[in-house]
Amino acid sequence: MKTKRLPFQQIERWSMTFIFLAIILTNVLKINTTYSDRGLENYFAKIFIPLILFLAYYSVHYKILPFYFTEGKKVKPILLTILVGGMSLGLIAAISYGADISENIFLPLYFGAVATYIGYLVVTYMLDQILLPPNLKDYTVYNAVRIGMIYLFIPIFLFQGHFFISPVISVLFVIILPALAVILVYSYFLIYKKKRSGNTKSSRFFYRLLMVAIIAFSAFMVLVNNGHPVFFTIGIIFALLTAFIVIPFFELLFTKYESYLGELNSLTVRVDEGSARLTFLRSQINPHFLFNILNTLYGAALQENAEKTASGIQKLGDMMRFMLHENTREKIPVEHEKDYLINYVDLQELRIKDQENITVTFNRSEPPCSGEIAPMLLIPFIENAFKHGISLQKKSWVTINLRCIAGSVHLDVTNSIYRTNPDDPEHQSSGIGLENVKQRLKLLYPGKHDLMIRENDTEYFVHLSIQL
Repeated sequence: MKTKRLPFQQIERWSMTFIFLAIILTNVLKINTTYSDRGLENYFAKIFIPLILFLAYYSVHYKILPFYFTEGKKVKPILLTILVGGMSLGLIAAISYGADISENIFLPLYFGAVATYIGYLVVTYMLDQILLPPNLKDYTVYNAVRIGMIYLFIPIFLFQGHFFISPVISVLFVIILPALAVILVYSYFLIYKKKRSGNTKSSRFFYRLLMVAIIAFSAFMVLVNNGHPVFFTIGIIFALLTAFIVIPFFELLFTKYESYLGELNSLTVRVDEGSARLTFLRSQINPHFLFNILNTLYGAALQENAEKTASGIQKLGDMMRFMLHENTREKIPVEHEKDYLINYVDLQELRIKDQENITVTFNRSEPPCSGEIAPMLLIPFIENAFKHGISLQKKSWVTINLRCIAGSVHLDVTNSIYRTNPDDPEHQSSGIGLENVKQRLKLLYPGKHDLMIRENDTEYFVHLSIQL
């Protein structure tokens, strides 16, 4: 309700459908000859008049108006509206005449309903203009006001149609359903939520307060109606129904709702994790980086004996094996992830070994790291440091600290900042990317990781801690 606009078109549709269905079914089950001696004609009039009004409302509200807003044409919607209005007016007039309904009933009946509908459209249009500025982020007030307008216009419409609407329907929609809605909200936030949080004393207090309020309101109705005891009896019955049927039913509903919500959240996490894993599996080492390494190895092989070249090729082979085999598993030994980082940094140092203005420092725990970790969670931060922190023309530095302490891994990366050219292939391909890593951390280590990223004009700093 806060982050987006509620689907008011669907709310309006189902509200009016439910209201008209209740009106028609009530009239079908009851013959009333109050207004004339033509009992059968009145019976069918009270069925077909609300049916015609509903069809006219549905045609205008869900067919003609959407056509006007989507197509932007005026003449055709206006003509269709006049046609629907004329046909509905003619049919209701004919039915009223056949049922010998007085014009004092017929005219306010039709035009009152039309005026109520037009008034609702005007008010909602004004609310949209006032409460919906561009880029609205909090829809709470707007949604609450729009729901209030729907509830306000329903009693107005029910009052206009008193000829064909049973008092039972008016009481149901004007008093009983809003009261149940208030009780539902009250019991969820002040009884059920407090009970679930362990605050049983407070939950019982609000439960008793609700019962007292119902009985007190019943007593007030008795006083207003000159001491008529029927209202107090109704209040007692309503309080008993609320205590033994309504609130237990609502609690069952809340329990089922939270259960379904938990399942939905679990499925959402699985889908997000699957999406992140798919992106992760599709990722590859930057091809541009591989070509640079191969060119460097080729140059080294020409200038010196094959010792360094063989070492570089071995490290590159280890990295390729890691990418092909290790990174498809859910978890791998932390020591394997550490070896991958060492190989990556060693190859980067081999590539920039002749650059005196570049300083690379890699401090890591000498003892083997214990435990397991999801693969490829650490390398993106180091890859990012070399990508944006190295300049062949200016003084650059990359400092990496990797520590394994009592079932946790801590990585600190600091680097100078030199943005690459957007046309550089290495700029366009950034491995699995920092955003993907952040998403994977939230999914795989919720509440068990700490990621802090800071930067200024000259330096970029990352701190990552993961509880294994």
